Amino acid sequence: METLDIHQILRQLPHRYPLLLVDRVLECVPNERILAIKNVSINEPYFQGHFPQRPVMPGVMILEALAQATGLLAFRSTGQSPEDGTLYYFVGVDGARFKRPVEPGDQLHLHAEVVRGRGRVWKFETRAEVDGQVVCEAQIMCTARKIGD
Repeated sequence: METLDIHQILRQLPHRYPLLLVDRVLECVPNERILAIKNVSINEPYFQGHFPQRPVMPGVMILEALAQATGLLAFRSTGQSPEDGTLYYFVGVDGARFKRPVEPGDQLHLHAEVVRGRGRVWKFETRAEVDGQVVCEAQIMCTARKIGD
């Protein structure tokens, strides 16, 4: 089992501010599972408009954070990275369910487990939790592509 700090995440994911949504990896078991965190801050750019009177993290951003966690797990499982010209693209989401709002000050725990990882296509069972409560669940699929394909 391995952990990743923000410097290792930046080497592994191509995302940058304001779209990098993983702050730390607490556990990663290649080809099996990952547990990462996203610290939700009032300084996030989307809170200005979603919603000014009661800031709520958009559901699509929660799904994007989960997708980034799956990308990290896929990269760690295959030994690939953006530096070698490989990217993992988010290609599908099924069964997304949102259980409660995520607000500034919350810490998202991003869980993903490999359902299938064959060749270039990966499927994951994911969930996001705050304080042990599920806030979002979804099946996520991604695919590996060489830059320029």
